[in-house]
Parts: sequence; C-alpha cells; structure tokens
Amino acid sequence: MSNTIKTRLVKIGNSQGIRIPKVLLDQIGLTKDLEMEVQGDRLILRAARKPRQGWAEQFREMAAQSDDILLDLHTHQTSTWDEEEWTWE
Repeated sequence: MSNTIKTRLVKIGNSQGIRIPKVLLDQIGLTKDLEMEVQGDRLILRAARKPRQGWAEQFREMAAQSDDILLDLHTHQTSTWDEEEWTWE
C-alpha cells in the first residue's frame, strides 16, 4: 500500500524538519533512531541498524568455509611470561 502525503518544512532552531504522520511511521516501523541517505533527488529514511548487526551470521559463514583463521598466526611471538605466568580468570 502506498501513501502519498504532502507536508511542509518547519523551522527547528537553525535547522528545518518535517513531521512524519503516525500512519507512515506505523507502515514502515520507524522508531527513535534513524539513518538518512541522499540518493539523487531523494532523501531516504530508514531504521538505524544496530552496531555489528549481521556479524554473527557472517562469522558462522566464514567458519563453514574455513575462512576464519588468524591472519597473524605466524607473526605472533610469545614470551616466557605468556607461557608460564599468564592465566585466564
């Protein structure tokens, strides 16, 4: 379902803003945190992604393809302290 609603820019301090009707917010599920992007002559608003969103899935996929080895494995040098005194708590 597509809704087209006319609105106006309103002054908010030194900036300008728009009021987004509740019916549109409900239709796309926007909440407090948003991302804005300009594409040509369009301003795109979308719900903000969470930090590290999708990382767990990407790590599982990497492990399934055996692409999750440490890249600096051969450059890591240990000392006697690492081997004798270091403990995990």
